[in-house]
Amino acid sequence: MRETGILLPITSLPSAYGIGCFSIEAYEFVDKLKKAGQNYWQILPLGPTSYGDSPYQSFSAYAGNPYFIDLGSLIAEGLLSKEECDSVDFGSDSRYVDYEKIYFGRFSLLRKAYERSNFLDKEDARKFLEENAFWLDDYALYMAVKNHFDNKSLAEWEDDIRLRQPEAVDRYFNELIDDVNFYKYLQYEFIKQWSRLKDYANKNGIRIIGDIPIYVAFDSADTWANPELFQFDENRMPTAVAGCPPDAFAATGQLWGNPLYQWDYHKETGFEWWRKRIEYSFRLYDVVRIDHFRGFDEYYSIPFGDPTAEFGHWEKGPGYELFRTVKEKLGDLNIIAEDLGYVTDTVKQLLSDCGYPGMKILQFAFDSREESDYSPHNYPNNCVVYTGTHDNDTLVGWMSQLCEEDKKLAVDYLNLEDKNFMDCRWEFIRSALGSVARIAIIPIQDYIGLGTEGRMNVPSTLGNNWKWRLKNEDFPEELLEEIKRINQIYKRGM
Repeated sequence: MRETGILLPITSLPSAYGIGCFSIEAYEFVDKLKKAGQNYWQILPLGPTSYGDSPYQSFSAYAGNPYFIDLGSLIAEGLLSKEECDSVDFGSDSRYVDYEKIYFGRFSLLRKAYERSNFLDKEDARKFLEENAFWLDDYALYMAVKNHFDNKSLAEWEDDIRLRQPEAVDRYFNELIDDVNFYKYLQYEFIKQWSRLKDYANKNGIRIIGDIPIYVAFDSADTWANPELFQFDENRMPTAVAGCPPDAFAATGQLWGNPLYQWDYHKETGFEWWRKRIEYSFRLYDVVRIDHFRGFDEYYSIPFGDPTAEFGHWEKGPGYELFRTVKEKLGDLNIIAEDLGYVTDTVKQLLSDCGYPGMKILQFAFDSREESDYSPHNYPNNCVVYTGTHDNDTLVGWMSQLCEEDKKLAVDYLNLEDKNFMDCRWEFIRSALGSVARIAIIPIQDYIGLGTEGRMNVPSTLGNNWKWRLKNEDFPEELLEEIKRINQIYKRGM
């Protein structure tokens, strides 16, 4: 079956209170996906974000982002009043998220809802707390302690609690029990609302593609509660961190800063932490995209403290053994492997051994310097094609910045000789939809025709990322009909 979908992060949904969430607009978006004949809604990671607002740098590999909790639902439950929500300044620009205002405004409202909820008396809440205790207890205490230390990074906490000395853990838990329960309440409300939205999507024929970042943040409940999983020294500080080597796009490489895994320990445990993480992800999503798949074959190790990624080196990852173990424990899973970048023969072999579809980015096809695996005529059937991802410029933005040689290649490839190049985004989209790729995912900005103002992320930069939002008028009925019509031409969708 040839399938299709649209990429739109939850944060980018329209909503009344400053950021996309699980509000009525999310359900309306599902309705629009159905009208447009789509099979999938792809989102970005759902985890709580920290400094920089990146969903790929989260306080937890399991927790959900409290920003996504719909205030309207809390009003309907009688936990908040509309007047209370309307009185908060969430920012004045409906096109872009103001994260500073969201942070200060939303948590004060969520705290009021918690104090009025009596959620610990609810049977479904007690069941949720019991089923998720394996990660939730550590996460809630971590966040409570972090709040106690004015949101400072884990590295700046007092040593007794940073190192999880038992008496310190007990003391902070008892002193901060109300905060601990508040953070548990947020996760209860998050999963209740998300499950309701996902169920609605599934009943309407829309499946959710979610995302597992390969790495976790150093400042996270995962590293605090499970230091043995990571390459830490005796003081529980990283000995090496993740990133990418220098290339044509970054002269000093990319220094991500995430702690690296102690893969020998993971192997000794039968990859239990990874198995649980993947299993939990399939409770949240129907299909899971595993970020930076190459890192499971080989990962780039940068000495901790280096200011750039220039002096790192490659280390061997767990390879197929991890995914074989996951398959033995969990069966065949709908996984997409993010295999972008320089792909070695061993990465290709790992992808083949796993049988997962890899990713093809149409923008990468038009590099006049070399023959590209990203050209549609080179695609295998078992892949997912995108015009671009959250890390790329929009299609129109990218088209506007092509050098003459790459532009000529695109014109020749798509037979655009007699057309105004900047009016040809649909020809690029058609090229993706018409390819043999089993699944085609188009970012909504490309269907709308937005330029660089609609870009989600510029890698290795801070300050202006993850902010763009959709407006209701961006996605009118006539565009839905056109999307459905073009997908049907290429036998994709419902």
